[in-house]
Amino acid sequence: MFSINWHPNVRRFLRKLPANISKRIINKIKSIQENPFRYLEHFERKNYYKLRIGDYRALIDVDVQGKILFIQVLDKRGRIYKR
Repeated sequence: MFSINWHPNVRRFLRKLPANISKRIINKIKSIQENPFRYLEHFERKNYYKLRIGDYRALIDVDVQGKILFIQVLDKRGRIYKR
């Protein structure tokens, strides 16, 4: 089982979202802890993986050795690919 580390900017972004959307995103990220590579796709531009959550995308850095998922970026689909 992988542990989850949240970047402070991601935490800040989640606090600004409506409660039901933020809860859905958190639950989805927690649900991939057991087998993350079943849901993650490789993100071409950086050494991240992406997770689709409705209209939102999370860019995740995976430490396979330490079994840690680092949630680096979370944003709307249209904006995340412009970064």
